[in-house]
Amino acid sequence: MNEFKKLSLEELCDRLCENKKTLIIYHVRSDADAVGSAFALRELFRLMNIPAVCVCSDEVPERLKFLSEDAQGSVVVEDGMSLGHERVVSVDSASPSQLGDMFVRLHRDVDLMIDHHGTGIVYADNYIDPTASATGEIIYTIAKKLLADGRIPFITPRVVNCVYAAISSDTGGFRYANVTPATHRMAAELIEAGADSVDINHRLFESKTLKQMSAEGEAARRLKLHADGRIASVTIPYSSRVALGLNDESMETVIDIPRSIGGVEVAFSVRQSEEKPFFRVSMRSSSDIDVSAICKSFGGGGHVRASGCSLEAPSIEEAEEIIVKAILAKMK
Repeated sequence: MNEFKKLSLEELCDRLCENKKTLIIYHVRSDADAVGSAFALRELFRLMNIPAVCVCSDEVPERLKFLSEDAQGSVVVEDGMSLGHERVVSVDSASPSQLGDMFVRLHRDVDLMIDHHGTGIVYADNYIDPTASATGEIIYTIAKKLLADGRIPFITPRVVNCVYAAISSDTGGFRYANVTPATHRMAAELIEAGADSVDINHRLFESKTLKQMSAEGEAARRLKLHADGRIASVTIPYSSRVALGLNDESMETVIDIPRSIGGVEVAFSVRQSEEKPFFRVSMRSSSDIDVSAICKSFGGGGHVRASGCSLEAPSIEEAEEIIVKAILAKMK
């Protein structure tokens, strides 16, 4: 069994400064923390004249392309294409399963893992800080260390905008329990450095496609309450996905429907992306119930109050029932 090294910030920066052609990989169904962290790190490599590209099993979601535009086109590497890398660095990916088929294509060989999730499966030498609200916080700490050590000449607007988007996204616009005083101080520092907080927050939280609105409407129609209203769930079966023309990106916000109900302690969504008995679960907690522990029991993970997993079940209704039972087992 591999024993991976837990790195200090100084050790991490020393490793990052090695002049090696680098792949930056991040999780499938990517959010702004994953994309923002990856492209901020790519920019830091550029400032050090180290070749680097971002890769993922999924394309950058349309609503997040403002973070990658003018830096790189597609992040998807077609089958048979040579990667030509000397090093792989993962960001915001707590377990190998989150990396999708790219992890297999890379022969499960990742050199460095930079993450902020408290639970998961370590798969490389790593710098993991669960006190950080987002992986973006870690990337900006790296940027400031590289600047202080004279390894980069300055911190560019791309870095501050990508990091601000990463932090704002993973904190729900600074509303979630993972926000600390340090998070607010860093956000203020980023704004002072030129981050366009107004435009970024509009893109992240106020701008939705018609498909997203359709998905949320379907979620509201299929909303269920359990345990006297302490648990709320929504299901999006494959039939709804086809009928409404939904894709994974348009279903990202359906979890907001059950979690917005007053009195709900744990909310979750179950989505079926293909015509197979395989379901993706997103889970949120507004109490002291650790949903990361629940998701970990299904091979997933994440944060105490925001986690995800996947499972197989004969039907989406049975998948929903399995999750309800798992949550009830954790409730007092």
